[in-house]
Amino acid sequence: MAVDELDTRILRLMIEQPRTSVREYARVLGIARGTLQARIDRLERTGVITGTGPVLSPAALGHPVLAFVHIEVTQGHLDDVGEALAEVPEIVEAFSITGGGDLLTRVVARDNGHLEDVIQRLINLPGVVRTRTEMALRERVPHRMLPLVESVGRRTRTVR
Repeated sequence: MAVDELDTRILRLMIEQPRTSVREYARVLGIARGTLQARIDRLERTGVITGTGPVLSPAALGHPVLAFVHIEVTQGHLDDVGEALAEVPEIVEAFSITGGGDLLTRVVARDNGHLEDVIQRLINLPGVVRTRTEMALRERVPHRMLPLVESVGRRTRTVR
């Protein structure tokens, strides 16, 4: 989907001021509330905006350890293992990947012992051949979307 300059301005406001009302966004942008709502609805419908809930901190929830676990799966069992991973609360994301392994999971834990317990649970899932774990030491670039949004917005301005 093409994101134009107004979409970029809307997304920037929504990222920087997520608790602001649609009415206030419209006032700040100098556009009609109906226009803004139609734009937001289109951005949601086309999958640009995928959620509006709070961003939570696993560390603040008592899970400061972050690890990335690569999982190698027996051929033909990728879907089964994926469904089993969804039952493990400490797995906050899982992706099918190419390269070294079949799945990459982002796992949070209370401490190293708890992480080991989670990994043992993964190893024991039917269809899991082996795992490889990498622990995060420090977050260098937090999850962000604004630079990408602005980059896409700049490209649409220069294409015209």
